[in-house]
Amino acid sequence: MAKRVFGILAVTLLTSALLSGQSTAAPAGIQPDPLLMFPSHFGTVDWAAVTRDRAAKTTTRSQVSAQNPLPYAEKEQAGTSGANDSPAAAEHIAGFGTPRGKNPKVRLTGDLKPDTSIPTLPPAAEPDDALGLANETGVGATRRAARARGVIGDGPYGSAGDGTGDVDFYRLSAAATPVTFAARTLTPEGALDTFLALFDAAGNTWGLNDNAGGSSDSTLSFTIPPGREYFLMVGSGPFSVPDDPKKPGTGRGVQTEGPYDLVITSGKSGGDLDYYSFDLRAGDVLGASVAGGGTRLAGYDPAGREVFGSSQDLTSIFASTSPMPGGGNAVVDFVAPKDGRYRLGVEAGEGAYEVKVEAFRPGTETAPRGSVHTIFLDFDGARVNTAIYGSGGGIRDLSPLSAFLPRWGLTADDERALADAIVATVKENLHRDLIAKGTNPRFALRVLNSRDHADPWGQPNVSRVVVGGTILESGIQTIGIAQSIDAGNFGKEETALVLLDEISSPAGPAWSLNTYLGPGSDKIAFLGRSIGNVTSHEAGHMSGSWHTNLTNDVVGIMDPGGDPAAMFGVGPDGRGGTADDPDVDLVEDEISQSEGFSGIEDTLNRSAWAFVRGTG
Repeated sequence: MAKRVFGILAVTLLTSALLSGQSTAAPAGIQPDPLLMFPSHFGTVDWAAVTRDRAAKTTTRSQVSAQNPLPYAEKEQAGTSGANDSPAAAEHIAGFGTPRGKNPKVRLTGDLKPDTSIPTLPPAAEPDDALGLANETGVGATRRAARARGVIGDGPYGSAGDGTGDVDFYRLSAAATPVTFAARTLTPEGALDTFLALFDAAGNTWGLNDNAGGSSDSTLSFTIPPGREYFLMVGSGPFSVPDDPKKPGTGRGVQTEGPYDLVITSGKSGGDLDYYSFDLRAGDVLGASVAGGGTRLAGYDPAGREVFGSSQDLTSIFASTSPMPGGGNAVVDFVAPKDGRYRLGVEAGEGAYEVKVEAFRPGTETAPRGSVHTIFLDFDGARVNTAIYGSGGGIRDLSPLSAFLPRWGLTADDERALADAIVATVKENLHRDLIAKGTNPRFALRVLNSRDHADPWGQPNVSRVVVGGTILESGIQTIGIAQSIDAGNFGKEETALVLLDEISSPAGPAWSLNTYLGPGSDKIAFLGRSIGNVTSHEAGHMSGSWHTNLTNDVVGIMDPGGDPAAMFGVGPDGRGGTADDPDVDLVEDEISQSEGFSGIEDTLNRSAWAFVRGTG
């Protein structure tokens, strides 16, 4: 328990920039998605760049339509509730699945009855065009949801005023715990094309959305950290964002105008809920995306546990070759650990919705018969096109592991032993533990390394983790980063980085391995396990796992950073490389709520099914 208390303190230190509201400009020139970074320094993220990149990739994914899906219409009559409002009463879709004779794709249509329990806010008084003039919603502080009706163009800055452009601001907040909210606009009449933006109290941008699901309406989801205030802006396009959100009348001109309805919810709806069931096989990779009136999706296993809940679409960080559906308001991705009946819930929103539900076999299973997946650990330095991680990237040369040995007090003669220790840790996390899991009888993975094997990079079914390089060389402010989060391992030739400058810095900082070395430390064993755990974390992303909950007592490989001692396997004595050091593994844990998700994630199962022997 003491170790997790330390972790909470470390989180506070690492997120102090976020809590102070300082500028969110990325210092290194390349802005990857923070959900792919380790640790995920949210306080230094250029959120405008991230949201632009997410939106572009999501739009591309939304344009991919399933061929010949099975149509299924909700049996509960539109405008009513009560027939399928619980997982136990789920409507069963019998023709869906991956076995021969079933359709692995469903186009599901339904309707959520409007929730009359959501309070309607009083009409907003103009002007409300700046953070300090925001309308109070109470969402996150005193209520779970609110409804508002407004007009873009009715204030002193619209077309009838000075013409700088009318916008409306709404205040959101969180109490002692994080709050994940989803906002949605509806424009049943008029010409308004809405645009949503989210700001913190300092005026930094944290989220943007336009034309959700191909409509002229917008949706936006975000998790508010404890004790923070954020401000949701309703406008009429990207150019409606004020130059200074703290000062009214700083817009860049009138665009479309008209009335809108705004619904803001946090968590599961208190009104109509719709549940559906279907049968999955062990190893099936499930993807679902909801558009239209639905704003939250959640998946449940045969025991009734929630395994993935979301009010956002982050398929933008899936592998570019992943066939998983996206482009809607919320998504679910899941890998079934065993045969059984699973359930999917549309748990928030109102009105007509459409869900794309698709099931796939893991990507490596469709590779040529007998083929196996290879993870290559490159200790020799490498040339990497960092554009795969975000805009502003390019060809970068990364220095080898050997360049960092003196920073840990090691010599060239120690390189072989250190590489052996790193490889042994990765094999234990990604090979021995997965075999012991016993989930996948066709598990097939090779872990090769640059010291003992010829470089196979560029061949089919080979992913690599480059262990070396610095923040300056890569242009990325991080320790580790993966190319994607890839449930089912459809992007079978990807690159991850484990940068070594921060973890080899002089003793003192929490992220320096030197901080934990002292009398009695087995230096090689500790360094090998620590670097191997971070390497396994990045491989865990590429094999489909999201970040897990950092704040509970479960320590796992997929924790998102913020607790260095836990990830490095430092025991109660505070020293690394001693007898009380624990083994950190891929485990079953809560998915990270601070990143806008809910449910229990079996990270070991996701990786176990990512590495399947090819059947052709």
